[in-house]
Amino acid sequence: MVRSPLSVSSPAPDRVAGRHALYAYLAVAALVAAMVRIDVDVPAIGHLGSALVAVTLLYAPVVIAWRRQEDLIDYGFRADPVGRGVRLGVGYVLLVFPIFAAGYFAFYEIVCGDRELRLLAPPGVCRAYRGLAELHAPALDWELAQFVLVQAVVVALPEELFFRGCLHELLERRLPPKRRWLGGGVGLALLLSSAAFALIHLPKDGDPRALATFFPGMVFGWMRSATGSILAPVIAHAASNVFVRVLDLMVLVR
Repeated sequence: MVRSPLSVSSPAPDRVAGRHALYAYLAVAALVAAMVRIDVDVPAIGHLGSALVAVTLLYAPVVIAWRRQEDLIDYGFRADPVGRGVRLGVGYVLLVFPIFAAGYFAFYEIVCGDRELRLLAPPGVCRAYRGLAELHAPALDWELAQFVLVQAVVVALPEELFFRGCLHELLERRLPPKRRWLGGGVGLALLLSSAAFALIHLPKDGDPRALATFFPGMVFGWMRSATGSILAPVIAHAASNVFVRVLDLMVLVR
């Protein structure tokens, strides 16, 4: 029998890791669902809810590592291998961003040009959309620089540490991938961690479009599995959020 080049010999499943992954996600999901509403329902106190979400996502892996007598390094909280991590993160940007930008512009050109299709766009966006003829460079000011910093430190790092570093790692121990592609596991653990990542985006606005985060979550999880580090997914995640912001600033008038 010839073994597929994608096949790998799987280690014995760690059933306790599966329970820890489930309990951790349920606890974090419940806390996040409550915290994100602070920004929506009590805007007077600023972005306190977002800050609490970041703290929760950072603290949860610490608690899990302590309970399992492990270290955050075991959950990918390290830069090594720096070279491969940077290449994968930058490679994602170079490959995905042009395709995403083309889809972004095509979507709003089509949807905002049709009264019935406008319902597919987020509320108010089509009123602000001025079309490709009004395309302009965004202002490179302190507000944008602050946004970049927040996305890297407050959003991408905590989310990647919990979802890819901790949750995905525990799920791969419980459900070891039977196949690998370029070193990254491809299996049920990847699907489950990506689904968990997508679902946690729903409570803030209740917008089903947020479930589309499942797809980049798949890529981020593969990066984590392939490198053993969260460096590549943090780069790709932060860059993705910033890129969407830049596209908005280029075509939307608020």
